[in-house]
Amino acid sequence: MNPNNDTPSIRFAGFTDAWGQRKLGEVAPLRGGYAFQSSHFKCEGIPIVKISNILQNGEVGGDFDYYDEISSDENVTLPDGAAVLAMSGATTGKVSILSNKEKKKIYQNQRVGYFSPCENIAYSFIQTITRSHLFTEQLKSVLVAGAQPNVSSKDIDNFEFYFPTSIFEQSRIGAFLTEIDSLITLHQRKYDQLVNIKKSMLEKMFPKNGELVPEVRFAGFTDAWEQREVGELLTERNEQSPKSEDYPLMAFIAYEGVAPKGERYDRSSLVNDTENKLYKHTEKGDFIYSSNNLETGSIGLNNYGNACISPVYSIFSCTELSIPDFIGRRLCRKDFISEMVKWRQGVIYGQWRIHEDDFVKIKIEVPTVQEQKKIGQLLLSLDTLTTLHQRKLERLQNIKKACLEKMFV
Repeated sequence: MNPNNDTPSIRFAGFTDAWGQRKLGEVAPLRGGYAFQSSHFKCEGIPIVKISNILQNGEVGGDFDYYDEISSDENVTLPDGAAVLAMSGATTGKVSILSNKEKKKIYQNQRVGYFSPCENIAYSFIQTITRSHLFTEQLKSVLVAGAQPNVSSKDIDNFEFYFPTSIFEQSRIGAFLTEIDSLITLHQRKYDQLVNIKKSMLEKMFPKNGELVPEVRFAGFTDAWEQREVGELLTERNEQSPKSEDYPLMAFIAYEGVAPKGERYDRSSLVNDTENKLYKHTEKGDFIYSSNNLETGSIGLNNYGNACISPVYSIFSCTELSIPDFIGRRLCRKDFISEMVKWRQGVIYGQWRIHEDDFVKIKIEVPTVQEQKKIGQLLLSLDTLTTLHQRKLERLQNIKKACLEKMFV
């Protein structure tokens, strides 16, 4: 922020005027909706935006209620691009943007507020500022907590923000951040789609309990899956030595696998002789589990590479009958973990143990190595795409956060 406190740190070229502080009610007063009678809802007609239609992803959607057209409805009809606010309920204070490119008539109910713009105000700027931390910080001071949290339009209208005096600067800022929001929404949708596709594949490309054929298969594979003991697919790796440059000390993190030690996982300060302490070796493609925390994700593949980890973990490498990318998914399924738990010994948490000799006796159904490879490659590609969109999403969210801090007063 500028030392003068009336201009932002970053501006578009050509704009130099100081910004002015104004109440939100002066530029975009919050307009309430209509108390529609639920007994008159229809299966079709004019959709009504209600609290549940203000989604966490910043959009307006979901299942709508419908109503017959009412007379003098201009005060409850929402335009395309309307910024609407949840005024009560669990999502109180959430602002979403209505997309209505077809210009169809859409109503709002009384628990949904609409920021109605005044003249000489760029609405894209209103869309941005009401979905920023500048808005939520003021919201905290007026939010009425309780079983049904709520806010009043009077309180919201009294929120104060700095505005550019030029509508052109408002438009530039609003359009720029709206474009970032669109990119965030795009990558969020792609990420969600990939997560759902992967979830579906994990359900359909593996046989259901008691069956030997999955619902979905690659062309050319028709044979039933064979039941094998884990010991035919994996062999124990029990090599121990001190940490070294070739095998650096790492953590095994739930749902992540082998990863560098963070402060949360680094207990080296508790070890008197860290240089000579013995750790277990693991290599890329190894299958690893901790008997104590199976249900919370301490089981999976080493996708990192050469490392040494705590001796409390059990480590296995694949035989010629298994492919890591397949076997890692197969043995992380709930049905297999439930089977593993049956072999767990001990009565005190922290001392539970599934002996390696027992683990390798568990039986599972697996396809040929060729089919394993196909399934593993598909799921790996989905993971890669999912991670790509997740990283893009995080970068865009960080860019937006930085812009909101630097481009506003």
